[in-house]
Amino acid sequence: MKPVPDPTGRLAVSMVVNGRTVERTVDSRRLLADLLRDDLRLTGTHLGCEHGVCGACTVLVDGRPVRSCLMLAVQADGREVTTVEGITPEDGLSPMQQAFKDHHGLQCGFCTPGFLMTLAGTEPDEHADEESVRDLLAGNLCRCTGYEGIVDAVMAGWGRSR
Repeated sequence: MKPVPDPTGRLAVSMVVNGRTVERTVDSRRLLADLLRDDLRLTGTHLGCEHGVCGACTVLVDGRPVRSCLMLAVQADGREVTTVEGITPEDGLSPMQQAFKDHHGLQCGFCTPGFLMTLAGTEPDEHADEESVRDLLAGNLCRCTGYEGIVDAVMAGWGRSR
């Protein structure tokens, strides 16, 4: 479905965000990250570099990891968007979130939603060993942990030992 312009040049968009249909009128240059954070108050999507390098803004669009700081909100029209809030059960943590907690895969937590969303959009069977996990996560930057706890958490979350 093509976004429809209104008389002010803004565009009407409709998308499913975390299982809920959302309709908004947005400026054509509004970023998906800004729509999620500012308009929908889904602040788990973090903006770090705003150049697509750090991975903190990663969300799923139609089940695939996407940098929301590089995607326009109008590009998400008619699509399904999932944020970290959408993968978090109401009664606690997902198994991967619990693994990050148990294996010290986070410190300040700023990068954690991006890591979790990258992992949520990935088939675990394609990443059977530590080297493959490190390659998968190379697009997500963490300045605090040194990655050991993150890799331990992923391996544990996927039921693998290191």
